Amino acid sequence: MKKTKLILALLITLALLFSATACSGKSDAPNPDKVYKIATDTTFAPFEFEDASGNFVGIDMDLLAAIAEDQGFKYEISILGFDASLQAVQSKQADGMIAGMSITDKRKEVFDFSDPYFDSGVIMGVAKDNETIKSYEDLKGLKVAVKTGTEGATFASSIAEQYGFSLVYFDDSANLYQDVILGNTAACFEDYPVLGYAIAKGQALKTVTEMERGSSYGFAVLKGSNPELIKMFNEGLKNLKSNGKYQEILDKYIQK
Repeated sequence: MKKTKLILALLITLALLFSATACSGKSDAPNPDKVYKIATDTTFAPFEFEDASGNFVGIDMDLLAAIAEDQGFKYEISILGFDASLQAVQSKQADGMIAGMSITDKRKEVFDFSDPYFDSGVIMGVAKDNETIKSYEDLKGLKVAVKTGTEGATFASSIAEQYGFSLVYFDDSANLYQDVILGNTAACFEDYPVLGYAIAKGQALKTVTEMERGSSYGFAVLKGSNPELIKMFNEGLKNLKSNGKYQEILDKYIQK
């Protein structure tokens, strides 16, 4: 009889413990049925862009797909543009964002970032036939094109007063480049792999300065939300670097 009571007591205790665990806060384990909504830019080659066949491709797209496969989570891409992606994550209309997004102290106040997945920098470009602008000093009194919300825009803004030029903002790289080519703006400031890729693909531009060391790119979620997504991204990135897939993706889009 005592043995029966003891077993019953143990069963009740285990049931209570299980109930308490189930109700005691959030689990870090991802929901296998959850489909994460990931926001991204529209034209930021080689990180995200539409290829000749109409497919949305790039370093960020391939990297996210490989990490999701490695970690076993589902996602869908929302192609919104850079500023709209920032707003979507902040308003919780998107769970995360990957868009060549520089990790900065200011952004860390709003977002939680993954480990860096790419080290970038800023470079100045001018029209291919422009022979008058070769340095920042040559921009005095002129207009310079930048993309809203980017590191290129931040850098250009930081030196605009010193070198006496004004800024014209664009929402996408394609229109930014076209404005410089047409001569409406004298130059542009852009992330070096992005501008380099555009030139390699035929944009009538050229670089005329050395690269300014910039920040690293990171995957982002709203601060305090979706910690499991950051954890999976970091683990997947680590695995991809170990097995060579990460470098394979970079080599596909950036020629050395």
